[in-house]
Amino acid sequence: MTQTVSNWTWQDTARPFPYVLMYHSVAVYGQDPYLVTVDPRRFDRQLAWLRRNGLRGVSMRELMRARQSGDGRGLVGLTFDDGYADFVHNVRPTLRRYGCTATVFVIAGRLGGHNVWDPGGPRKQLMTAEQIRGAAEAGVEIGSHGLLHQHMPELDDGELLAEVAESRELLRELSGQDVTGFCYPYGDVDQRVVDTVQAAGYDYGCAIWRSPLSGRHALPRTYVGDRDGSLRMLAKRMRHELTSKR
Repeated sequence: MTQTVSNWTWQDTARPFPYVLMYHSVAVYGQDPYLVTVDPRRFDRQLAWLRRNGLRGVSMRELMRARQSGDGRGLVGLTFDDGYADFVHNVRPTLRRYGCTATVFVIAGRLGGHNVWDPGGPRKQLMTAEQIRGAAEAGVEIGSHGLLHQHMPELDDGELLAEVAESRELLRELSGQDVTGFCYPYGDVDQRVVDTVQAAGYDYGCAIWRSPLSGRHALPRTYVGDRDGSLRMLAKRMRHELTSKR
């Protein structure tokens, strides 16, 4: 029998963390002060590199299920934070071309809005409700990135619950999916936040950095940027292999 400790299990601790790539926006750009944008041509080459090296990008839902069944070899999680509208035109066609899937973490309270939390950068359009429905119907996993993109450890209990639980209900109704994944804005997470996400019924959570909280509900991810060509992609893959043990 598997014993549960904090947000992962004894069974999980014996396995390396899954390899998960973190993207945000994929678009042609002039300014990118927060380093959240990858040019579509670069993104195409990054997926091509994965496939040449025997790897396939998949949604977190597919990755977690495969690992649970012991069949996750060669799978890499592809995640896109914030739910930018350029996902529809610049990401989905490339995913199809390379036989990949992905997870988009959507900000449920800002559908069709802009990235107001990045005041020093260019305005980027967020996906509309219609675009999210279309992505879900096409097999893209929809996850929650909260309601308003806030620093969650700074919220009181009521605000935190709204960010976690209300966002899930809104996205479940919109997408028709169960919405089993949560992604922490800014990668900010503490034990109270992790416990709230787990208690709300999410199957997994995505953080950014590895920490004492790392586990199924605070999975570390690897940042991918526009400077990441073949050599840097290889270096990041090797670093994951060397550091992914728990």
